[in-house]
Amino acid sequence: MDLYLKGKTAVVTGASQGLGRAIAKELAIEGVKVFAVARNEDLLNSLKAEVAAAGGVEPVTLIQDFVAPDGPQKIAAAGLSSLGHIDILINNAGRSRPLDVIGAEEAWAESMTLDFDRHRQLTQQLLPHFMARKQGAILNITSTYELRTINVSAVAKASIVVWSKQLSGQLGQYGITVNCLQPGLIDTENVRRFFPGDERRKFAEHEIPLGDFGEPQDIANMATFLVSPRARYITGTVAVVDGGLRHHPF
Repeated sequence: MDLYLKGKTAVVTGASQGLGRAIAKELAIEGVKVFAVARNEDLLNSLKAEVAAAGGVEPVTLIQDFVAPDGPQKIAAAGLSSLGHIDILINNAGRSRPLDVIGAEEAWAESMTLDFDRHRQLTQQLLPHFMARKQGAILNITSTYELRTINVSAVAKASIVVWSKQLSGQLGQYGITVNCLQPGLIDTENVRRFFPGDERRKFAEHEIPLGDFGEPQDIANMATFLVSPRARYITGTVAVVDGGLRHHPF
């Protein structure tokens, strides 16, 4: 299926590893000029090499700390300068942050900044551009709702879902879609550290109908579809890619 993405442009945050890297690579293979943002220069350079080897469009990269106070402004300005215009924004950067039931205020503030505030601020930097062009696709990578212990990142990502639904209601008139993609347990460094040794196999066999963790490519496949013109009539939704892990709708 042709996703009609060739010639489009996209900004992807947290693009050097994990889900962001897989999404950036898949978009580039589909013909999208990707503006890949992360902190690690070596990983961004290896992403460019991987894309080239796969025959995709070479990404433009920016080494930028997303949580810096002026991070969103710098990313938006550099993205527009490098790409000329932006068709797609994928808000992916984030990191799991488990805490005790009485967690340190500093940890709560840091994680809410990374996993909610900066995504909102970057999106708001680019919204005038999208609205003026009367087009755009915004995709926010979120988190599972079904944790049984406190995780600040998951709380922040749940806020992203509510905010996204509200945005979609106001931006539809401009031809802009806003969706969320909720991964289950995906085999990334961010998740792997919580399942040492044989814990992954035991958990997956008991809790995941498809029997194992997903791969970053599983998320990249859905993300690429959701920001493509093929998904033009999908907005305000949360797409779940979790191998059946979810027990109850939220």
